Amino acid sequence: MARSLRGFPALLVAVLICSASMVSAASIFQPISDSHRSAALDLFAPLDGSFGSLEETYEALRTFEVLGIDKKTDISLPACHSVLETLGSSSSASKDLFYALKVNGILKCEINEEVFEGLVSSLHAAVSSTRLLLDFYHSIGSLVLIKDQTSKDDLHLGDAEGTFHSIKALSQSDGRWRYSFNNPESSTSAAGLALEALAGVVSLSSSEIDRSLIATTKNDILKLFDSIEKYDDGAFYFDEKLIDAREHQGPLSTTSSVVRGLTAFAAVTSGSLNLPGDRIVGLAKFFLGIGIPGDAKDLFNQVDSLACLESNRISIPLILSLPATVLSLTKKDTLKVKVNTVLGSNAPSLTVKLVRVLGSNSKATSIIENQELKFEPESAEYFLDALPKSIDIGQYIFIFETVLHEPEHKKIYATESQTQVPIFFKGVVKVDNPEIEVLDSDLEIVETKNKLDLAGENLVLLSANHLQKLHLSFQLTTPLGHAFKPHQAILKLKHQTGVEHIFLVGNSGKKFDIILDFLGLVEKFFYLSGEYDIQLTVGDAVMENSFLNAIGSIDLDLPEPPEKAPRPPPQPVEPYSIYGPKPEITHIFRAPEKHPPKELSLSFLGLTLLPFIGFSVGLLRLGVNLKNFPSSSLPAVFAILFHFGIAAVLLLYVLFWLKLDLFTTLKALGLLGAFLMFVGHRTLSYLASTSAKLKSA
Repeated sequence: MARSLRGFPALLVAVLICSASMVSAASIFQPISDSHRSAALDLFAPLDGSFGSLEETYEALRTFEVLGIDKKTDISLPACHSVLETLGSSSSASKDLFYALKVNGILKCEINEEVFEGLVSSLHAAVSSTRLLLDFYHSIGSLVLIKDQTSKDDLHLGDAEGTFHSIKALSQSDGRWRYSFNNPESSTSAAGLALEALAGVVSLSSSEIDRSLIATTKNDILKLFDSIEKYDDGAFYFDEKLIDAREHQGPLSTTSSVVRGLTAFAAVTSGSLNLPGDRIVGLAKFFLGIGIPGDAKDLFNQVDSLACLESNRISIPLILSLPATVLSLTKKDTLKVKVNTVLGSNAPSLTVKLVRVLGSNSKATSIIENQELKFEPESAEYFLDALPKSIDIGQYIFIFETVLHEPEHKKIYATESQTQVPIFFKGVVKVDNPEIEVLDSDLEIVETKNKLDLAGENLVLLSANHLQKLHLSFQLTTPLGHAFKPHQAILKLKHQTGVEHIFLVGNSGKKFDIILDFLGLVEKFFYLSGEYDIQLTVGDAVMENSFLNAIGSIDLDLPEPPEKAPRPPPQPVEPYSIYGPKPEITHIFRAPEKHPPKELSLSFLGLTLLPFIGFSVGLLRLGVNLKNFPSSSLPAVFAILFHFGIAAVLLLYVLFWLKLDLFTTLKALGLLGAFLMFVGHRTLSYLASTSAKLKSA
């Protein structure tokens, strides 16, 4: 059984040490992939071809659009019907109008210009009268959408600067914004909505907005970024700090709101925002580091925000990723690097340099410095020709640097100054001098010494008593000959009753060894004498030849347990064993009794038939006839039923002879007897009355 599990330790050890590598692996970011597309199809599944609201419809359509999924034909008919109904209703809320126009911007529903004309006047009135940030956001956003979806070039706000001032009055000194003048609490998420609304005001203005207002807003953005938070892996995010807010926004929705507002405002204003490139890359890392959300709203926020970063005017973040972060020295795997945008598009011409490689020990000296990676145009990957010969199995920190070739690209794209990536190198570890021996407890004289066959072909057979010791030792060396310390080295002894005992094998310098003193382990072994199977497990994530092998067995002779000695725990029952095959039930039937000869049985049958034959002969001798059979209809029926009843009784006797038991026969005979008494009495009464009439005549 142990030999068949030889491939299992790699999985076992990987699970044991995954927590140690999770922190490092979290700093590796990958652009949007096909997994996001599959998740979008699962999360945005319309019910009967439609979604619950226009907001959900827009989020689904926007996510499909960014990911390149063609689902418009499946959604367009019910969605356009809802859009027309919402835009044509005078009682529609500003939020519903906003998302109806958002959906129409993607589906291009057939809407008359008169519908837009009616909406423009009501939206202008809403902008002039409102004092709430959300109303500003929805009304101004709707006007911008109408301008984009119609041929109207003269769609402008009457007092753009006044509207700008009204929205700007909600801003706070720390870069956050309030939702209304009556609410003193400031919100980071509201800042994103306000920046989008201000961007709409700028695009709807018939003249240039006062530059001082634009400069003040840009300064508010820089203040907002002063409160940005950072993870250890370089990801930046915004978090909502509201305490008594109506809704608490998580980091994903808050950061998404800020990114939408930031990119929208930067798209309609000139000049630079002077935001550091590492902040933009850090925002992209935050959205990519989420992985694949399990909620439709979260997936929309992630994908939409990444799409905004992909096409923003500030700087487009470039992400350095590795197709594989575990490389095999045995297979001579090649180190490959890719640089893409957040949505997976290829980066412009650039150079990827391997600045240096450090060992897992922070004090380790640099193994390699300033080596430029080669570029493969077909796969758009950068690769390292050959790894340094000094690299052994283990974890190393690779530090990369990306350098854009064109000066113009430096104004468009944002890259990290340096990117640190943990890479694991795995290989075959050599096992030297594996030995197991039994020692005398007092003088430590070797009683039995055996070389181990870790391939499991030849199992050792040992025997010992409670006054002796078991000693196991072996050495592990890396491909470069260095001493190797695995994550797990375990010795297990399993009694024939199923009781297991696990011991960790210690490391003393270059050698692994363990001594089991059975005298001190008698209680731990529950005084159970008998045969113990010995199993050795050695494994590590970077060890390609991790193993879990049976190396033999030992027959232990332990003393009898005292009265209060601990008893072995009950062994767990395999839960699925109740569904397995049951043991075969064997039953020995009683030997059949000896039957009489066949001739005797047939003779007895003949004797039982003699009365019937005599009855039949007697009827013939008496000259039975049917002259007295009733001629009237009702008495004739009773007479016929009487004869059928007699025939039924005779048939019942036959069935009793063949298959029926006595109780069943008696119950049936009782019913037939009552029936015969009734019909027989009626028949005999008729015959008696007829005979009396004849005599009197």
